[in-house]
Amino acid sequence: MQIIPMTAAHWPQVKAIYESGIATGNATFQTSAPGWEEWDRSHVKTCRLVAIDEHQVLLGWAALTPVSGRCVYAGVGEVSVYISAEAQGRGTGTLLLNALIAASEQNGFWTLQAGIFPENTASVKLHGKCGFRLIGRREKIGQMNGQWRDTLLLERRSTTTGV
Repeated sequence: MQIIPMTAAHWPQVKAIYESGIATGNATFQTSAPGWEEWDRSHVKTCRLVAIDEHQVLLGWAALTPVSGRCVYAGVGEVSVYISAEAQGRGTGTLLLNALIAASEQNGFWTLQAGIFPENTASVKLHGKCGFRLIGRREKIGQMNGQWRDTLLLERRSTTTGV
């Protein structure tokens, strides 16, 4: 397995994995994947990665979005990590998230956060394994299919950037 920068050429596979995550009902509040141009505009260009196997099959992806447009929050990013069903449980998420953490620190990010549905226990465990800590539970933070959903807010502070 290899971790490389994401390019527009990866988008069809990235989008398919994202849509599979959306279909679970426990990955995101999003109900559909955007087009490449919209996704590209909303994500940090220097912090987007894909995991590929020896046959160039995309196994997962990870990226950051800025949490705010205000300059004081320029070093705070929100993490997205999505793994194909076939690659889950094989360490792909750990490799991707650790690589994203390294890329974020190289690009001046001092805080990473993740909002995760409590039901997504694999994601909660992954983030904990990579140094994220639980900050709290955001109760009824958003509606999905007419039902209020909670999210857990997890955070990782860099020990090398912004200290």
